[in-house]
Amino acid sequence: MSTNVFDPASASVTVLGLGPMGRALATAFLDAGVRTTVWNRTPGRDAELVARGALTAGSAEEAVAASGLVVVCVVNYDASDAILRRETVTDALKGRTVVNLSADTPARARDTGEWAGRHGVRYLDGAIMTPAPSIGTPDAVFLYSGPRDLYEEHRPVLDVLGGAHTHLGEDIGRAASYDIALLDIFWTAMGGYAHAVAVARAEGISAGELTPFAQGIAAILPPLFEEFAHDVDSGTYSGELNPLTSGASTMAHIVHASEEHGIEASLMRAIEGQARRVIGLGHGADGFMRVAEVLGRTRRP
Repeated sequence: MSTNVFDPASASVTVLGLGPMGRALATAFLDAGVRTTVWNRTPGRDAELVARGALTAGSAEEAVAASGLVVVCVVNYDASDAILRRETVTDALKGRTVVNLSADTPARARDTGEWAGRHGVRYLDGAIMTPAPSIGTPDAVFLYSGPRDLYEEHRPVLDVLGGAHTHLGEDIGRAASYDIALLDIFWTAMGGYAHAVAVARAEGISAGELTPFAQGIAAILPPLFEEFAHDVDSGTYSGELNPLTSGASTMAHIVHASEEHGIEASLMRAIEGQARRVIGLGHGADGFMRVAEVLGRTRRP
């Protein structure tokens, strides 16, 4: 049995991008004792990190050359492409590993993976599913996709970022696919919450008064997600407890109450429209998740 223990002091990493998340990543590496080089397109964001022991680089090429592992965290893949695909940077990356934790679409992730392969760059795509303050704590959540052996090689360094790290498969776009689906849940929920608060306030209910009941609604969702996932994967779409015809009626109530107060209700109108379409196809007795099946029919081949 191997007795090797990972020594952070023997490792090195470069962090490209020093927005709030990039700074959090660099801080976690530094706190763990990993030799950390930092670079940002806009100068001046590295002062605090340098004071903590980070090495600053005068250029992206210099930053990349400083470490065998390069972690990129910028706003999107337009930004990461602008850094990584410059000829001098690409040349400096040959034989090194890039872990791209920027957010974008699965198609962009796959395109970047293909680019990396053509240029001799070892590449993992990833997603961070928790906010910057979680980095370095047990609450952080990271997703990765790409070559499994590459992930395992660099996992000891990545693990110092804290929390849970999950490799989702060899398809380079898989982490971004999870990211998009999960962000879809988050932002749709936040849009619904913002709309609910607007309607409640119009009725004289403060956001604070609504909060404990909103939290009660949120608590109902986790077991429903599990139940509905079974419906989708098995194709049952049971509407025994709440058929879609009943749900569509309550959706209409929300639309009417909103518009009586002059509150725009396009989000709920869209959801109701999806439900009415499914009912029109003869699935009114089914549960709401039949909507997912019908939406999937419109996918391009």
